[in-house]
Amino acid sequence: MTSHNASIHGDPAHRASVHRPAGYWPAENAAGSLTLDFDARHRRRFRLTGDQGDDVLLDLPEAIAMAEGDGLQLDDGRWLKVKAAMEDIVEVRHKDSIQLMRLAWHLGNRHLPTEIRDHVLLIRPDHVIEDMLRGLGADLQKVESAFQPEGGAYGHGHHHKHHGSEQHHE
Repeated sequence: MTSHNASIHGDPAHRASVHRPAGYWPAENAAGSLTLDFDARHRRRFRLTGDQGDDVLLDLPEAIAMAEGDGLQLDDGRWLKVKAAMEDIVEVRHKDSIQLMRLAWHLGNRHLPTEIRDHVLLIRPDHVIEDMLRGLGADLQKVESAFQPEGGAYGHGHHHKHHGSEQHHE
């Protein structure tokens, strides 16, 4: 994946202005894909290079937190599959589930993007936050993983998977 500044110099080959969540677009007909980290998946207007080398202008009506398996429709009607890129992430664990909830509260209180999985929280590396979490008894491990943090109470169009089933919030 290659991304470019949102200011467009020259016309991109394709424009993607329609987003559909996984399961709500014809994925079997995908003409290509875009592998993007979380920041690039949470944009409104951005110039990208697809996995097949196509120059694409993402031009959505509003920013949306796209997830693995979502679809973007190009101006010519073709679809591209959104893939979540692997990123450097920190797994936050605690042997006591009540303490893990307290750790989640501390992360939320600092408005840090956090993904919640079964018995683990995922955050981006930040040595100050990691030191705080260790001081609160957390076990931390650096991993490489796709990152899809929670959208927050006021998120728009955010969707994610829970225990194998999809939940959509529109």
